[in-house]
Amino acid sequence: MTEKSEIRRLFFACWPDDEVRREIVARRRLIEGLSPRRVPDHNLHLTLLFLGDQPADRLADIAAAAGQITAPGCRLILDCFGWFPGARVAWLGGETPGVLAGLVDELKRVNRALGLAFDDRPFRPHVTLFRKIARRPDFPEPPPLNWTVSEFSLVESIPSRPYQVLRTWPLTL
Repeated sequence: MTEKSEIRRLFFACWPDDEVRREIVARRRLIEGLSPRRVPDHNLHLTLLFLGDQPADRLADIAAAAGQITAPGCRLILDCFGWFPGARVAWLGGETPGVLAGLVDELKRVNRALGLAFDDRPFRPHVTLFRKIARRPDFPEPPPLNWTVSEFSLVESIPSRPYQVLRTWPLTL
């Protein structure tokens, strides 16, 4: 049995730069008050693939596999609010650019090749804004946010701490 200290909770994400983060926060203000469980500004991101709990000794393999991916960047337009009833979260999202879906498929492929088990649900690009939303809110229409996605990151989630970006790889533009 692996000890708790030997487990890392990992995910791949698009990490917004300061300007995009400010724009996400501005749109979150349009639905302020939905829940006291607002995602902190420093943790706002777009998850590409959630790996969940993984053995710490696999971290180098995970990073090496991700580093072999060559994928183009893209323009992502976040232009709608939504709600996932099962997770009880409100989010800002948009349509999936084909190249971003391709990046997610590649991340799944290389991590499957490592023999890792992970959350394999369909990809829907979104940035979680609020947690613990009991029922579907009436959402306004946010102004579109154009995000030039030029890199992706391997990130660690540590309870009660800001997410830690462990490594970042460029996408071709």
